[in-house]
Amino acid sequence: MSDSPSALFDDIASVIGAGAALALFRARGGGRISIPARAPDGHWLVELIGRPAADALCDYFRQGTPGDSMRGAQLDLPRGPTGVVGEFAPTLARAKRVMAEALDQGASADEAARRAGLTRRTAYRMRKRSKGDPRQGDLF
Repeated sequence: MSDSPSALFDDIASVIGAGAALALFRARGGGRISIPARAPDGHWLVELIGRPAADALCDYFRQGTPGDSMRGAQLDLPRGPTGVVGEFAPTLARAKRVMAEALDQGASADEAARRAGLTRRTAYRMRKRSKGDPRQGDLF
């Protein structure tokens, strides 16, 4: 697996195929996902990309040693080819407006990112700029 976030789509596509990878990035790109060590029937991953692709993805990201407790992984999934960053500025400005509206309505960072076609990091930065850090008290 590559350490570059921009290469994560290619890594995942090489494991599960381009069609399944595109479906995954369209549905969950820009947010944090949890890939279990083994996905049970009815798990969102199985429902989204099918049993063979879900099993392959779980195998690829599974951590631990055989005989010990195996665990899954959490990934910050970039937007990949489903995002708007590569497009022209008016599209990006429109996406940021959508994100700001979603955050103002109380959406989570992941949900705002999905609605806008941006990343959860962008949502956190936008929330911090608009309200300041809620963990910090006011000195004056």
